[in-house]
Amino acid sequence: MKRTGLIAILALVAVLAFSAIGAYNKMVVLEQATDAAWAQVNTQLQRRYDLIPNLVNTVKGYAAHEQEAIQAVTSARAAMLGAQTPVEQQQAAANLENALGRLLVVVENYPELKADTVFVGLTDELAGTENRIAQHRMLFNDEVKAYNTYIARFPAVIWAKLFGRSARTYFEIPDAAKMAPQVNF
Repeated sequence: MKRTGLIAILALVAVLAFSAIGAYNKMVVLEQATDAAWAQVNTQLQRRYDLIPNLVNTVKGYAAHEQEAIQAVTSARAAMLGAQTPVEQQQAAANLENALGRLLVVVENYPELKADTVFVGLTDELAGTENRIAQHRMLFNDEVKAYNTYIARFPAVIWAKLFGRSARTYFEIPDAAKMAPQVNF
């Protein structure tokens, strides 16, 4: 009887150990996928960040008196550079999107600027970049969802708590950034 009890305990310990190892490895894989997806978002945010000075300088040439919108983009770009964590980067990206929207509203008042080939090329690049950011944001959020779902399910929830894992934050756009800029002539 003692031997059977010992075997049962050893079997239970082995099952728990294999479960813990499997759960830990799965969490590592999901974390790495989430980090890789964030790196792709970050790459596109950097691309946008690099395009901004060219866009601002082009607009400055036509709309020197529209300093407020230009300054807002410049300040938002600087904040993006200082952002360290994904949450800070997400907030800075949202602020930059708002500022870019206001700048593009200013551009609506300058038909000759909208016809300038340099400006058209820059806005096309920026539009492409915004589409890539949206695509990679969705992929990042999908990876976050997979990770968060896994660590919330039983028995992984137990191992996640023991291994100090917690839910990741989705890349969400603040409500202010969801509103389209108003164009008034």
